[in-house]
Amino acid sequence: MTVTHLVTHSGGFHADEVLSTVILTRLHPQARIMRTRDADWITPAEGRIIYDVGRDFDAARMIFDHHQKSPPLRDEGQPYSSFGLIWRQFGRDYLAALQVPEADLGAIHAAIDVDLVLPIDLVDNGALSPTGPLADLSLPMLLESLKPVFDDRSPDADDRAFGGAVAIARAFVEAAVARKAAKYRAEAVVMAAIAAAGDGRVLELPMGMPFRSAITAAGADHLLFVIHPRDTDWALTGIRRDADGFALRADLPAAWAGLTDCAFEAASGVPGARFCHNARFIAVAADRDAALRLADLAVAASDV
Repeated sequence: MTVTHLVTHSGGFHADEVLSTVILTRLHPQARIMRTRDADWITPAEGRIIYDVGRDFDAARMIFDHHQKSPPLRDEGQPYSSFGLIWRQFGRDYLAALQVPEADLGAIHAAIDVDLVLPIDLVDNGALSPTGPLADLSLPMLLESLKPVFDDRSPDADDRAFGGAVAIARAFVEAAVARKAAKYRAEAVVMAAIAAAGDGRVLELPMGMPFRSAITAAGADHLLFVIHPRDTDWALTGIRRDADGFALRADLPAAWAGLTDCAFEAASGVPGARFCHNARFIAVAADRDAALRLADLAVAASDV
């Protein structure tokens, strides 16, 4: 079927149809977005994908709403929003359009569903409420903040704001996909580096990249620090104990905290020591040799 129209409701908007539009316009860039509540338009017909309006869900007829009396639910009983329904139906095609490797499609589709799609579904259905001082900075609230102000009475205000929200949301979704894909690319590199490190406590990587999940997957509990080159120097970093906290398996030595250049060289005894963060989770060295010497000293000073 050639899709000629992407149909969603008019008026105010929420994150779910904005993000659904991001997915659908990538797959059907030639289709016209129709924001309407006209009964003729929100009825399934050839060439249309209807979402977040129409009070029906039928993937075969290309209508994806969740406002009906018996709304669609996930296997775990959690409610779908239109974004969840669109992602379930079209998410893999969207990832393929972004050139995600076929071997990673399933894993990345599932990861995006958990990390991005499900929270939007829950917020849209009132099953989750952003709380705390950063609540207004959550993605649903940020997208809704793009709605026209109350006294903007221009007839196209909602549609213009919707278009702007879609453009901004697209950047977030594509960045999320890029990060997930990069994580899988990095994992193979990190696994090879873990094998090369053997029983050593320091992992050397060819560049900065996500590494903690691969270290966990490999069961490399013996590793304490990571070194890698940057543009003009080398970094020495600690490894977090778990994904949810900032505590490290081992801190850099307390005597290095906050030191730079000559003071850091004097305290460490390592020529080329350039900087150690006051929180002792990262240090910078002029070259590989200096980074390795700092790493060895940090391992020796640790009580792990």
